[in-house]
Amino acid sequence: MRFLPALTRAAALGVATILGVATLTACADDTSRPADNPYGLLQPGVLRAGTLTDAPPNVYLKNGTFTGFDNDLLTAVAAKAGLKVEFVGTDFSALLSQVNNRKFDVGSSSITITEARKKTVDFGNGYDFGYFGLDVPAGSPITSFDQLAGKRVVVVQGTVQDDYATGKGLDPVRVPDYNGAINQLKAGTADAWIAPAEIGEKSAAESSGKITVAAKQLSPAPTAYAFAKGNDKLREALNKALDEVIADGTWSRLQAQYYPGRPIPADFRPGSGTVPVPAAPASS
Repeated sequence: MRFLPALTRAAALGVATILGVATLTACADDTSRPADNPYGLLQPGVLRAGTLTDAPPNVYLKNGTFTGFDNDLLTAVAAKAGLKVEFVGTDFSALLSQVNNRKFDVGSSSITITEARKKTVDFGNGYDFGYFGLDVPAGSPITSFDQLAGKRVVVVQGTVQDDYATGKGLDPVRVPDYNGAINQLKAGTADAWIAPAEIGEKSAAESSGKITVAAKQLSPAPTAYAFAKGNDKLREALNKALDEVIADGTWSRLQAQYYPGRPIPADFRPGSGTVPVPAAPASS
């Protein structure tokens, strides 16, 4: 029995030693985290990007892989910053709030910069311009945006096209995704769809003649990647990397790949606007 207190004290000292080592290890881990994860990513070294699955040629799934101009560009930009990209599909209507709530590190979905959206997220430098497209059922008498008053106009909820329609007093029908808008046109339950022009053109081309493009007009602001409010280190790193992929010709190559023949407005300069933009490679 006399040995028990000694054993108890030894055990206690052993536990204290283990706890002390654990505490020091935890402190060391806490100290090392900023160095391992300077951009505050959800997973060090991996850029988790919220995107869409159904909006070609900008963002879409092809054979199970996320692709499109915006996503391929983001992959190239992230690589310049030493990061890999993990894409996750979501609805556009939820994307910006999910980015700001840190469910995603970045939002990639041809997001037009607006003052209203700046209240929810921060934006990187603009990387693309865009047009509004006006898709209508084949045989429709609608030929311009000025003919939409009193018509049943469909838009994807939360998009800049939604903002445009509301601003014009059109009381649009809102759907959660692009497939919903396309299906309304095909079914004849909508008179028109205000869409991103490139998406509208591709949808019309793949509709077996059921949808046509009636008109298009230049969008008032560039598109950019979205970041959580205050995530300045990540935003600045990707802005720098964007300039690098502009300078090395990647931006021009992807433009030619996804938007063949699309003219670039004379006053549009991607990224910081300070980097010369190489000419697009000649088509083979």
